[in-house]
Amino acid sequence: MRYFLSTVIVALITVSSVFGQMNHISYEQYTLDNGLHVILHQDKSTPIVAVAVMYHVGSKNEDPERTGFAHFFEHLMFEGSENIGRGEYDDYVQNAGGTLNANTSFDRTYYYQILPSNELALGLWLESERMLHARVDDKGIETQREVVKEERRQRVDNQPYGSILEETFKRCYTEHPYRWPVIGSMEHLEAAQEADYKNFYKDFYVPNNAVLSIAGDIDFHEAKKFVDQYFATIPKSEKPVYRPRVTEPPLGGEVRDTIYDNIQLPAVIQAYRIPAQGTKEYYAVDMVSRILSSGESSRLYRALVDEQQKALFVGNFPLALEDPGVSLAFGITNMGVDVYDLEMAIDAEVERVQEQLITEKEFQKLRNQIESEFVTSNSRIAGIAESLATYYMFFGDTDLINTEIDRYLAVTREDIMAAAKKYLVKDNRVVLHYLPKAMETKS
Repeated sequence: MRYFLSTVIVALITVSSVFGQMNHISYEQYTLDNGLHVILHQDKSTPIVAVAVMYHVGSKNEDPERTGFAHFFEHLMFEGSENIGRGEYDDYVQNAGGTLNANTSFDRTYYYQILPSNELALGLWLESERMLHARVDDKGIETQREVVKEERRQRVDNQPYGSILEETFKRCYTEHPYRWPVIGSMEHLEAAQEADYKNFYKDFYVPNNAVLSIAGDIDFHEAKKFVDQYFATIPKSEKPVYRPRVTEPPLGGEVRDTIYDNIQLPAVIQAYRIPAQGTKEYYAVDMVSRILSSGESSRLYRALVDEQQKALFVGNFPLALEDPGVSLAFGITNMGVDVYDLEMAIDAEVERVQEQLITEKEFQKLRNQIESEFVTSNSRIAGIAESLATYYMFFGDTDLINTEIDRYLAVTREDIMAAAKKYLVKDNRVVLHYLPKAMETKS
């Protein structure tokens, strides 16, 4: 009894300490007449500011005959503008003592700069130039084609296991545009003309398809003045922004295939269809994945790497997507282990979650881990700026930056088991065996 009470007290102290660190994120938001949504967060603890613009365009918005455009534009948008010389975009930020970057997903493209707070106007001017006057011409297109080709060679073609997402998604989806990779087709990029690129820019890089998020050491009145100065006159798109409305049919049974790759050790990939981000069941599925593979004390790692020594590496993660996505389980075999043995061992751990409630101790540890992640994500200005934009763009609820944690904490142990039973089933998955190319001739 004394041990039980001590355990409960330690758990309560842990939860209380985490909650004590969770600061409420305050913000102001409004929408300009041209449709640009603006979110402002003030934090004067450090003299820096994050200026971020998220465009609601990812690979799923592309023409099936012109894939790769969203990712390509992530590169092209650093070529300069009518008022910024070619290749000088980075120079403006770095000369001001700042940093910048961008990334693209299936659902959105995101640009951000971290600057000294007295350079807020510079950051807003640069992003307004990107939105209104970007340099989209043959010279920049040819330059970035070569950059993207090299990126594909390094990250996909010449990277061991680098094609996993591409090979998995084209089997998980037959109708939905998630079926092609974010990096797209090099053949499509080569075939496209300058007019194709200009049209993509006009269609998607418009204020009514974007969220401007500013976080850091700002004065609200001054920030609003600069936003109005640089963005208010940018014209909105007069036609609706293209959004694919595709409902992917059920998988209809397990899909299996073998991929021969330039690797030394075989691997098992299991991809399960899961609900879209933000849905009630998504949070339960996410927690299933965390139970299976979050850290070295997770079930998959402990069972397959430490105890059975069947895997050199093993994991499971859900891809949070705007439309129904995928949860990916994967493992790389230890030397001499058959790929089927590893697959069955992964299946056994999944079945445990389906058939037995996780323990109260494991459940509390999981909740603490999620709370800690929320504290960490809201501890940096850059993270706050991105979260504010994300929650508004995909959920229409900016305040989820403060309340999404409640959706996770509402998930019960029974919900976790039910989600595993419903979604992590064989009829709802794609299984790939990655084998060394040397084995292809033996098959």
